[in-house]
Amino acid sequence: MIAFGGNALLRAGQKGTFPEQVENVQRTCENLVPLLEQGYHLVIGHGNGPQVGNGLLRHQAGESMHGLPAQPMDFCGAETQGSIAYLIETGMDRVLSAHGLNRRVVSLVTRVEVKADDPGFRNPTKPVGPYYPEKPAEGTFREDPKGRGWRKVVASPVPVGIQNVDLVGRLAREGYVVVTVGGGGIPVIREGGALKGVEAVIDKDLASALCANEIGADEFYILTDVPKVYINFRQPGEKALDTLTVAEARHYLADGQFAEGSMAPKVRAGILFIENGGKQCIITEAGELGNPSCGTRIIQ
Repeated sequence: MIAFGGNALLRAGQKGTFPEQVENVQRTCENLVPLLEQGYHLVIGHGNGPQVGNGLLRHQAGESMHGLPAQPMDFCGAETQGSIAYLIETGMDRVLSAHGLNRRVVSLVTRVEVKADDPGFRNPTKPVGPYYPEKPAEGTFREDPKGRGWRKVVASPVPVGIQNVDLVGRLAREGYVVVTVGGGGIPVIREGGALKGVEAVIDKDLASALCANEIGADEFYILTDVPKVYINFRQPGEKALDTLTVAEARHYLADGQFAEGSMAPKVRAGILFIENGGKQCIITEAGELGNPSCGTRIIQ
């Protein structure tokens, strides 16, 4: 199981044009070739934060300029799952063809179940969408500490179930490269025996870890923009970590060594994977994947 970080799609200083995103994805997919050549079966998860924000802006502009009804956030999540999956399929297909690898790519629009009583719904913290100069009348908004305005915040509930995850595992074992749980999945709750979309954002690393456990993956890779996990990051005494036990990872989390919204959720996802039967989680930069000692390994 591989969780693509945000830089797999959009890099600093870019506008996010279609050619930029295709090139970024293709570069990331190129880094997966060593794993494919070793015979790994691959399942890919990915983020969608900037894309959802852009989607909300498009819906807002369509409503204000043309009277088109804005769609709810779970709908925007489904839109971005499909569009990003198309980018990944395009990039991966080019890489497979260039290297003569006989694999095919399949993508699933994935709903991920959360609990209706998850504490996150009582305390929304995940910022989404644009900044507003004044606090809007509807919704939950928080003022940016850097003075950029007001921004909408939504819940970030814990994923508890992935729809069609059995199919994900079966397709992967048949040799397909499977793209799933995009953006952490479309968040849904169970209501009256059916699933209903809710306004929330699921952490994509936690959702990918859950997927990895559900399909029985041996290894879980979290791709980010640094080659290893560090303590005292960008401070005196900075140290790269080759290996982290679950106990050590918990200690460093409690000590505040890993930033929230950055490395902390990745380390938590690694812990979740290991504690539920995974063999090792590797956190690294995509370009390091050809190195057998790449990244920081979280183990039991």
